Amino acid sequence: MALQSRYENIELAEHLLGEVGRDCDVDEETLYWIGMALREALANAIKHGNKLSAAKRVFVEIEAAPQDRVTIAVEDEGEGFDPSRLEDPTSPQNLLRSSGRGVFYMKSFMDEVRFLPGERGGTRIELVKRLAAGRV
Repeated sequence: MALQSRYENIELAEHLLGEVGRDCDVDEETLYWIGMALREALANAIKHGNKLSAAKRVFVEIEAAPQDRVTIAVEDEGEGFDPSRLEDPTSPQNLLRSSGRGVFYMKSFMDEVRFLPGERGGTRIELVKRLAAGRV
């Protein structure tokens, strides 16, 4: 799915996730937390990657294998991103900041989070949730 860089388009991707998840019998609680990770990835791609440019797109891929895993890829058309430069949101000097927790949340909600260079010059984030373990 290719989406224009607008926050309201996050709901389209979340709707697709819901359809895929229900078709693969992903339980509602697990689907909720996967959806939270998807929202964070999309918000970051729109805001930080594409800098809210309506001329740029965010690309979303969602795959699910029943009783196995849900895999999501989100790619922006920005300038790229180095995740090693992120500050720790749990350190005392960052606790009161109003931003900077998206990647932390994604890592909390998902079993695997990978950052790769995107095919379009930006960043590709891959999120994996294993279903067999049944944990959130």
